[in-house]
Formats: sequence, C-alpha cells, structure tokens
Amino acid sequence: MSVEAKPRIVRCPTCGGDSIFAPSNLWRPFCSERCRQIDLGAWASESFAVPTNPPVEDDSLPH
Repeated sequence: MSVEAKPRIVRCPTCGGDSIFAPSNLWRPFCSERCRQIDLGAWASESFAVPTNPPVEDDSLPH
C-alpha cells in the first residue's frame, strides 16, 4: 500500500496566491519566478529592510 504525501500548499509572500512548497517548485516559497524577482527587487531597492538600532557613538574611542 503506497501512501503519497499530499503536497504542502503555502501562501506566496509576494502575491498571496497558492504555492507548492516542495523540491519540484524551483521558486519556493514563491509561486513563480516573477514573484521571486519582485521580492528580490524590493530588497535590492531597500523597500524591505531589517530594522536595526543606529550604532552608539563612543567618544572614548580614538577616531
């Protein structure tokens, strides 16, 4: 008796559509190459950024 695993469907981070999360989907977690490229472009243009605190100025260190 062979039991096939049901493909895992996730939400595409770019368009919100269904995306197959499996090795057969070359663009996972995205649904397509287009959505992957849109996401990459947003990072490249700095539309997305990881929040950080500005560095603390330490006057005791030599410049």
